[in-house]
Amino acid sequence: MGKVKDLRRPKVAIVDNSIDPSIYRPVDHWSRYLDAPWQAFVARHGEFPDPAGFSHIILTGSEASIVEREPWVEAEAAFVRDAATGGAAILGSCWGHQLIAFALAGESCVGRCVRPEIGWIPIRADRESELLGPAGTVQYAFSIHFDEVRDLPASFEVIASTGTCPIHAFRAGDKPVWGLQSHPEMDIPTALRTLRDLAARSSRGRDALLEAMAQTPRDSGIIHRVVRAFLAAPYRHGQNA
Repeated sequence: MGKVKDLRRPKVAIVDNSIDPSIYRPVDHWSRYLDAPWQAFVARHGEFPDPAGFSHIILTGSEASIVEREPWVEAEAAFVRDAATGGAAILGSCWGHQLIAFALAGESCVGRCVRPEIGWIPIRADRESELLGPAGTVQYAFSIHFDEVRDLPASFEVIASTGTCPIHAFRAGDKPVWGLQSHPEMDIPTALRTLRDLAARSSRGRDALLEAMAQTPRDSGIIHRVVRAFLAAPYRHGQNA
């Protein structure tokens, strides 16, 4: 990570929600796409950034469950509320998407999936958005989740869905705060390796993991648009305000 040379540029905090870095290293996955200074914080160690010090915040996925919450989750939810109130741009992926819903809309807005969604999933843009483009667009990205976002209040705008996940992406009102259930940051080799490692180490959803491994991967590369739009999002505070 280089030093900040242009204070008008975004400064990104990546909140790493992984549990076992030998299986899942989300900071590696996200940072390769960031054309901006960044710093990582490890949630399981109780590390969270000062919301005033960063213009943009990425909340990564996790092997944890938003339903059976780890001890540090309440602290992260409080951090998200402070950052959103302060005007930071926030992007949550998978578990991070669920955490935003939990933090800003309440416990009733997250729960178990009826059916886990694992593999390369067609994502339909239900409304035009900066992150996913025109309404009606269908794009593929890797997804792996056992929990989901549901029953969001009317102040949230659902921007994408899939066949089994009605709230696959949302924006929190008019704030620069987005949740995205998929893992667009995980390219095909990374996703395949993750599926293999999870199937070898865990019995949870093993049949679904093996089924996904037998799929023909299909990735539309939406990560590039997602990151570009996110970094271009306006913000009201932080070191660049």
